Amino acid sequence: MRVLVTGGSGFVGSHLCETLLRRGDTVWCLDNHSTGAPANVSHMSGHPGFRLVRADVTRPLRLPDRVDAVAHLASPASPPDYTRLGLETLAAGSHGTENALRLARRDGARFVLASTSEVYGDPAVHPQPEEYWGNVNPVGPRSVYDEAKRYAEALTTAYRTTHGVDTGIVRIFNTYGPRMRPHDGRVVSTFVRQALAGTPLTVHGDGGQTRSFCYVDDLVRALIAMLDAPHRGPVNLGNPTECTVGELAALVLALTGSPSRVEHRPLPADDPTRRRPDIGRARALLGWEPEVPLETGLRRTVTWFTGRTAPAAARRHYPVGT
Repeated sequence: MRVLVTGGSGFVGSHLCETLLRRGDTVWCLDNHSTGAPANVSHMSGHPGFRLVRADVTRPLRLPDRVDAVAHLASPASPPDYTRLGLETLAAGSHGTENALRLARRDGARFVLASTSEVYGDPAVHPQPEEYWGNVNPVGPRSVYDEAKRYAEALTTAYRTTHGVDTGIVRIFNTYGPRMRPHDGRVVSTFVRQALAGTPLTVHGDGGQTRSFCYVDDLVRALIAMLDAPHRGPVNLGNPTECTVGELAALVLALTGSPSRVEHRPLPADDPTRRRPDIGRARALLGWEPEVPLETGLRRTVTWFTGRTAPAAARRHYPVGT
């Protein structure tokens, strides 16, 4: 296929581009590099099937070739990014989504929206099934991201019902792995960076809040399955194994051998207390479920971070566990 990946230089987008190339697809990687990094895709630059387009998805999209599929991932996605880029986040979810949908409509292409578990807010239902409508604060500190994605889902649905575009929606839960930015504000990258540097691991609240962590390779398999399928979704994509933030901190310390201690800080406003996907729909429709255990994925992530974030002294004394 010929596939357009918006946000293709980002953490998840770059892994998706890489896997699509590996299976023989032609990939248009579109990114304005506001949060994505050119280094994430530089190793693909010589591939005959790879096209890098530096462009803003909120402006009309122009490609010289037609595409068979569009994976719309473009958006700031970590709390520091969407707090700093609030208007840009809303624009990516609204204008950006519509521009990507227009291109898919023009080409008769399959369109998959990368939505988020944040549409569930601080959930009152656990685990979260796709039928749950969520508990979201529309004027809270996370609202620019939450509401941008909720609007993007509504817009995607409208293009399907009004224009007959072949659309699909996936809701992505916490994902981690190589190419995460050390200071992106996500809990895995923050803990690994802090552990390798020998600084305190900052745990908000008592550490009892839960998350479900999906390794990026597992997520990419699901995204490609959704690109290849006719299903409209929404479909939850994530790891149904629940882990407290305190348990994650302890595991990172054990894997890195770091002498860092845990430092507790106040919980941010509207921070979800529990988060775990019901992936029954993904199993039934896509034949998908995660395969990489948390400890295995964290080892790979720590290995990638080692040498990129830790001072030389820390790298000598706190090797990756075996």
